[in-house]
Amino acid sequence: MSDRQVLLETFLEDEAATVDFGTVLADELLANYGANALVYLHGDLGAGKTTLVRGILRALGHSGVVKSPTYTLLEPYDINGIKVFHFDLYRVNDPQELEFVGVDEIVDGPGIKIFEWPERAQSWLPEPVVEVFLSISGNGSVPGRTAEVRYA
Repeated sequence: MSDRQVLLETFLEDEAATVDFGTVLADELLANYGANALVYLHGDLGAGKTTLVRGILRALGHSGVVKSPTYTLLEPYDINGIKVFHFDLYRVNDPQELEFVGVDEIVDGPGIKIFEWPERAQSWLPEPVVEVFLSISGNGSVPGRTAEVRYA
């Protein structure tokens, strides 16, 4: 999955920049894939995956709280007729656990499907159209994160 060419790389200096980058990513998703895309978010704990999802959702028109579905596995949204499914697979020990919540039907259906920690179910999930790699960076005095986006 991660051997794709990097088509976009940027430095995100803070949480606001990460949310703003989510807007850019949402625009790219809609322009290139409509309301049907499979997106993987990679990064360590605290790298900004859920913050990036908040930016994507806000760009689509969501004004409510965006929480990490770490314990619920899935947070579904219906925003202006666009279905968005936000998954967090951090606590998944066996990809077969995903069958219990109907993930296969969601992945095969319409909507933007965003997976945090997709490597936890790599053998089970299909190839994404977009992968985002977030890494904490900075030189100590300038905290931030680097985002790399790779397209199918």
